[in-house]
Amino acid sequence: MLTDATERFREGDITFGIVGLGYVGLPLAVEVAESGIRVLGFDVKEPVVEGVNRGESHVQDVESSRVAALRDDGRLEATLDPSRLAECDVISICVPTPLGKTRDPDVSYVLAAGREVAAHLHPGQLIVLESTTYPGTTRDVVLPLLREAGAGAGPEGGDLEVGRDFFLCFSPERVDPGNPTWKTYNTPKVIGGLTPACLEVGVAAYSRFIETMVPVSSPEAAEMSKLLENTFRAVNIALVNETAQIADRLEVDIWEVINAAATKPFGFMKFTPGPGLGGHCIPIDPHYLSWKMRTLDYRTRFIELASEVNAEMPRFVVGKVQEALNEVEKPVKGSQILVLGAAYKPNIDDVRESPALEILNELERLGARVAYHDPYIPEIVDDRLSWSSVELTDEALAEADCVVLVTDHDVFDLERIFDLSRLLVDSRNATGAIAEARGQGQPQRWIVKGSGGSRRQGEARPAGESEQAGESEQAGESEQAGESGREGESRQAGGAPEAENRMPARQPR
Repeated sequence: MLTDATERFREGDITFGIVGLGYVGLPLAVEVAESGIRVLGFDVKEPVVEGVNRGESHVQDVESSRVAALRDDGRLEATLDPSRLAECDVISICVPTPLGKTRDPDVSYVLAAGREVAAHLHPGQLIVLESTTYPGTTRDVVLPLLREAGAGAGPEGGDLEVGRDFFLCFSPERVDPGNPTWKTYNTPKVIGGLTPACLEVGVAAYSRFIETMVPVSSPEAAEMSKLLENTFRAVNIALVNETAQIADRLEVDIWEVINAAATKPFGFMKFTPGPGLGGHCIPIDPHYLSWKMRTLDYRTRFIELASEVNAEMPRFVVGKVQEALNEVEKPVKGSQILVLGAAYKPNIDDVRESPALEILNELERLGARVAYHDPYIPEIVDDRLSWSSVELTDEALAEADCVVLVTDHDVFDLERIFDLSRLLVDSRNATGAIAEARGQGQPQRWIVKGSGGSRRQGEARPAGESEQAGESEQAGESEQAGESGREGESRQAGGAPEAENRMPARQPR
């Protein structure tokens, strides 16, 4: 039976079901369908299902023309009806696995999807969980649902047995939104099966549309491989973020230091600092492992410390805004601040976990008149208030007391932004190639346009410059900066009355 099953999934006429048509599920659906396999997509959101069936994509990385072509060919269909899972030979579960408020994994979406799949389980099906989760989820959460549903449903009234009558694997998604090179089909894909037969069948099915499959010995190995990938990044980003704060206090250019270190041809991997972590993976995934290990009475110290350091960065950026305004004798309160970029990384329309949200909230909490511009994010809505993106006019740049570059989208004209800004805080070193920016700002290159740049400790103040105007605390913090909340960096308040009504604040919902 194994040989027959493997051949059927490798070469046969199969229907591929995908539960969840979000940023993972829809790209997967399109890739599978373009390989010639019929795809049936499931989602609980009616607008998503209707849009796909009209040939429209709601995911930035998938062009609507690809969806429309597949709809015309009859190879892609979306539905709200879970009973149609019975039509599927393969079912891939691509549902969210968020964290709760206490940073514990929320597997409710996996449970809901698992129950629906179990309700329509039949002999010969391959079930693959792709949602990022803690080690043991496939075996301890999904498998019991399928076993319960398969009780008495096997040959001659026996139970359906995993590895013989149905197959179960874990294969973590590796989606990188906005990446022009690495897509679903050419990103190597890790997969682990409950049994050797499950693994063989899973590799056979996915090899039809994935260039490189990476089989591992178990679902737990596959589950943990995904967590290691993103924990590795989170910890190394935390290291460079802390080093950036050290360099800032030493008045050393952290980007120069990193570029120099990166010339070592062995034993060094380049990571760069920024305003904080964002997205669906790096800020979230390591906490799955932390939670799992807490159940085993083990503390994941690196993960917890990295999370703490990375969480400080939005407030570090706010502290730099404070410092820039201090140099021109203005407090944050009442000042007009224009934040450029709200997405968590360049050239995408995703604000999940974006550090821009905390920066916006913190500046507003301190009394600033805050606006933002992002060509990909027309509106931001959080738990309390909402903003709409303002037009990036010359007037908006010139009238802002301070401009903060948070996300360095390619469409931003950096020289224009630099030329028109009164004060410019660059959290990404996006202006590093502008010679004038390197000359005007601080040696640390976070404040790239200020009141003429800061002096190193002990350097004489120019004749005629006032004591007050020259002050810039070593760490970018003032007494008011001490008002920061948890994990904090600098704060400030203060206003520019001449521009009081030119930049709209966000409005209550």
